[in-house]
Amino acid sequence: MDAAAHERQSPQLHGLVSTRRVLTALLLACVASSLLAGIAGGLFRLGVPVGPADAPWLARAALAHAGLMMCGFMGTVIGIERAVAAKIRLAWTAPLASGLAGVALLNGLDGPAAWLLVAAAAAFVGVNLLLLERQLASHTGLLLVSACAWFVGNVLFAAGAGAAAVLPWWFAFLVMTIAAERLEMTRLMRRRPGAQPALYLVLSVLVVGAAASSVSALVGGLLFGTALVALAAWLFLFDIARRTVRADGLSRYMAVCLLAGYAWLAIGGAAWAASAAGWPARDMALHALALGFIFSMIMGHAPVILPAIARVKLAWGRFFYVPLAALHLSLAARLFGGFGDVAWRSQGALFNALAIALFALTVAGAAFAWRRRHGPRATARTTP
Repeated sequence: MDAAAHERQSPQLHGLVSTRRVLTALLLACVASSLLAGIAGGLFRLGVPVGPADAPWLARAALAHAGLMMCGFMGTVIGIERAVAAKIRLAWTAPLASGLAGVALLNGLDGPAAWLLVAAAAAFVGVNLLLLERQLASHTGLLLVSACAWFVGNVLFAAGAGAAAVLPWWFAFLVMTIAAERLEMTRLMRRRPGAQPALYLVLSVLVVGAAASSVSALVGGLLFGTALVALAAWLFLFDIARRTVRADGLSRYMAVCLLAGYAWLAIGGAAWAASAAGWPARDMALHALALGFIFSMIMGHAPVILPAIARVKLAWGRFFYVPLAALHLSLAARLFGGFGDVAWRSQGALFNALAIALFALTVAGAAFAWRRRHGPRATARTTP
């Protein structure tokens, strides 16, 4: 390339880099605000003092707790991961819309937030269609189904449907996304002939249960909870974590996160069905899934996903087990100790939040340790 051409392209390249930096900063701010406000709102709902009781933003965060955590935070993070995989600019529409929706929820703009979530899910379905076209496989097909579940849930949310109708679709989105990723990780394993059809059957019941919940909370809840328990059993039987838990280092840590998460998935499914049948198990159902299963997956995959999508290099060490243990122990105290005692529930929730904060500090410390050891330009190792 001659000097003149280089000079012509330099401003364009500089503008592209600047745009990416602005977009990255905006998305990080949206994700952080949804996560922090969602946690604060959840604690406020349980009577934990996290700020002035008359603060308008805190009341809104309490009301929008599920939307902030499941769409503003998780939906945006998953959207970013998929946009990185798609490698096209329009793919960033989905995480940008869901991130802004979280900010809108926090500012009391429920109507615009709801339709931003519909737009985010529609764009996300398009991204997954593109990825399915590029790679026609069982896990990419399942990822498309999970995106469609998010779209249905967001349309119901925008239409003013209640939590009983919306939450099963949001959880179906997250659960099926994780199931698809685990299916991809184990695609080279030798499995029994009926294993994959069994997974499709279980996830079909999950979708039917989510759909039925809008008509009958009892029937839908029983189907949805039963499917979650069956999915936990499938993952215990066929996931590669059963083998890698006997390995060393990062592989073992990830396997421990996965297997512990599958135990909470089974507990959450049983509690979901029990809640539908009239038992006082709603908090157990929601948070065994959201914290015990989904956040355990986040903790397990962060050392691999962050280098891949955010170019953040982490020095893995045994200290990663500390926030993981804190999360599961505090969750057990919250759900089992708090089954009949509100004080146990609120204290357990507070320690859940502290465990998440400790994990964030652990990740930050691991990133600093890598940079100090290898320098900022070192190439990340993206496989354990």
